[in-house]
Amino acid sequence: MDATPLSDSAVPATTAPSDERLRRCLVGGKSLPRERMVRYVVQPGDGGGTLVPDIEGRLPGRGLWTEARRDIVKAAVAKRVFGKAAGAAVAVPADLDERVAGLLARRVVDLVGVARRARQAVAGFDPVMVSLDRGEVGLLLIATDAGASGEGKLSAAAANNGVAVARPLSADELGAVFARPRAAQVAILRGRLAGRLTVECGRLAGFGGDAAQTTIEA
Repeated sequence: MDATPLSDSAVPATTAPSDERLRRCLVGGKSLPRERMVRYVVQPGDGGGTLVPDIEGRLPGRGLWTEARRDIVKAAVAKRVFGKAAGAAVAVPADLDERVAGLLARRVVDLVGVARRARQAVAGFDPVMVSLDRGEVGLLLIATDAGASGEGKLSAAAANNGVAVARPLSADELGAVFARPRAAQVAILRGRLAGRLTVECGRLAGFGGDAAQTTIEA
C-alpha cells in the first residue's frame, strides 16, 4: 500500500458533480462523478504497457476509468477491457482489485494523518462524543473491529447532527495514526478534510470484504 504522504495543501475541496467531472466506466458504461470512480493509466515499458491505478488522478496519460467497486474491477480484468480501451497490449495485474483497495486504504490513512497534524481529528470515545455534542464533527470514523460498547450512542449522536459514519479501517490502523495501539473511534472536524475523507471512504466502501471491510452511512 505504498503512497506518497499527503499535505493539507494537496487536499482538494469537495465540489458538487458537474458534466466536466463525469467519467464513463469501462465495464458498466455508466457516467459517474470522478469521486465515485478509479482512474488508471498505461505506463509504457519493454514489450508493451503496464496498467497502473492512479488513485489521486494526477499521473500523465490518457485516463481509463472504472466505478470504484471490487466486482467492477474484477470484471474489467476478466473481460480485458483495459487493453481494448487502450487499443494496445496492456499488462494488467490479476490482483488489480486488491491493489486498488490497498491504495485507497493507504489514502484514507494518509488523510487521517493530515487531519491529526492539522488538529482536525480527535480519537477516543470521550473526546469524540464531546466534539459530536458541540456540533464540530464532519465525519465519524468507527473501526471495523470496534466493540459494540458505546457505538450505538456515538452513531445516535452522529445521526442527530447529520454526520456521516464510515467504517474504513481497523482499530490498529486508526491507532497507528495517533501513535497508540488502537483507536476505535475518530472524529474528523468539519472542513475540507472531512469532505475529502468522506469521498475517499465512499470509494473504499466499494471494495468492502477481503482487503477492506468498509461501509459508510449518511
